[in-house]
Amino acid sequence: MGGAEESRSTGTGRPTSRDVARLAGVSHTAVSFVFNGRAEGNLSPATQERIRQVAAQLGYRPDPVARGLRSRRTAVIGLVTDEIASSPFAGRLLRGAMETAWDNDHLVLTVDSGGDPAKEDAAVAELLNRRVDGIIYAAMSLRRVRVPEGLHRTHSVLANCLPEDDSLPAVVPAERAGGRTAARLLLAAGHRRLAVIGGLDDIASVERTRGFRDALRAEGVTVPKEWIVRGGGEISAGYAGALRLLDGVEPGRRPTGVLCYNDRVAAGVLHAATRLGIDVPADLSVVGYDDQEHMAAFLTPPLTSIALPHRAMGEAAARLLLDAIEAGPTPPATVRRLACPVVSRASVGPVPTR
Repeated sequence: MGGAEESRSTGTGRPTSRDVARLAGVSHTAVSFVFNGRAEGNLSPATQERIRQVAAQLGYRPDPVARGLRSRRTAVIGLVTDEIASSPFAGRLLRGAMETAWDNDHLVLTVDSGGDPAKEDAAVAELLNRRVDGIIYAAMSLRRVRVPEGLHRTHSVLANCLPEDDSLPAVVPAERAGGRTAARLLLAAGHRRLAVIGGLDDIASVERTRGFRDALRAEGVTVPKEWIVRGGGEISAGYAGALRLLDGVEPGRRPTGVLCYNDRVAAGVLHAATRLGIDVPADLSVVGYDDQEHMAAFLTPPLTSIALPHRAMGEAAARLLLDAIEAGPTPPATVRRLACPVVSRASVGPVPTR
């Protein structure tokens, strides 16, 4: 029982299952039962708990090579990205996936393709050659993606993107619901003259605006067509869009609340407002999107933002993949949408009375 498990000191100081058994006062087989998932019905709950406590005390972790020999698994999952690994923007997604895998005795092997489809195909092929237990494909921004060749040959899950052929499960932000959340936040503060700045015709722009309009429509509020200003996702787009809506316009005829496509656009809006002498939030309330690390909290004023659930997407994608690896069958090709919560700061205030 457990013969493939490391049974003697390795000379490297790494504790072994024999060490756990000795300190817990149980047999080596009992330790193997606990860490091989066979303890129920063979060991009392008290004995199982004692073994786990001793293992934690010693810092013992089962030998992944030995476990792989028994289960025909490698305890490694692959994570292929278009450009996330080379950018700090969505690092929380990687951390969420890696920590969830680690907590379940798996390592994550990450390959960043730089957005090159040929590199993506090669990365998947190499991961399959290394016999990973499954693969997550993650994208920098929400979009429909070509499924890399070979991804259907193993358990696979997409994160922050959707498959063009709807063939694989995906975990994405609930963008439309996020737009509704932003609108309700401004409506609750009394705002009725509302605008949208930034974005183009990508999925996120379309869904956020739809959600925004959903919530306004429910309150009998409409957004004038000219108050939806598209222009991209950079600071310059926010600056130009805000000037277009605010420069030279009487206070009673301009928006009092703005939803920005992302926090960079919101930074441009704040800059334009400062130039025009418009106080945020006394004269204009601004809501960003993304809750971008090292940015949203450090703007003036600190930006209220709808957070993209990057970490939660990484965790959910890893959990879905690990469950599929454990259960055997490929998970159904459904889309799981994760909530985008409000992070309240100082850029939203009551509707101006003057």
